[in-house]
Amino acid sequence: MTEITNSKTELKKMLLAAVIPGSFLFLCWMIYLLEVSLNLSLSSYGLRPREFSQWFGVLTMPFLHGSLEHIIANSTSFLILGSLIFYFHNDNAIQIFIWSYLLSGVFTWIIARGSTHIGASGMIYAFAGYLFTAGIISKNIRHMAISLIVVFLYGSMIWGIFPQNTNISWEGHLSGFAAGIALSFIYRPPKPIIFDDEFDDECCDYTEEDNINIKYHFKEDNDKK
Repeated sequence: MTEITNSKTELKKMLLAAVIPGSFLFLCWMIYLLEVSLNLSLSSYGLRPREFSQWFGVLTMPFLHGSLEHIIANSTSFLILGSLIFYFHNDNAIQIFIWSYLLSGVFTWIIARGSTHIGASGMIYAFAGYLFTAGIISKNIRHMAISLIVVFLYGSMIWGIFPQNTNISWEGHLSGFAAGIALSFIYRPPKPIIFDDEFDDECCDYTEEDNINIKYHFKEDNDKK
């Protein structure tokens, strides 16, 4: 019975983790289908680097896609990586999501070529950069495992930050990846608490009150789970 309850809880947590990335992606698809159904293109509303009159491109870029292949290619990675952010980094997930959205666009606006840049791949690279770097610096086995999963599934993405293909916005990829790395240091995952039954008073500064508080918060966290 306990196993069934735990399974349901985990499933619910997984579904909730996909709500915001899925909603964002749903809006991207609605905009694309609107373009197709009305036979129009909104690409001109994308990001144009260093053009102050096109400042809104920082906000509109992730929602616009040039073709069906483009939006399909972005959809799976966006949903998976975005959901991993909300599942494993729930405390800071909304901040990480919003800043990935903004910083990937701002950095692209600063460094990119003088062309129109569209697509959500900058955010995808931000998610990947955050998950990978956060896992490495956290020294937490769980988060480090996510880093390995990201490398295994999306390791080839690293080539996308180099100017190999001028038909894609490699600057957007590079900007997103840099944003993700920066965010991993700002929203650094907490290190695991290590408890030791034996206390060496000579080498440690803990007081008895500190020890009681640590055990209390540890019990409180377990009660919430």
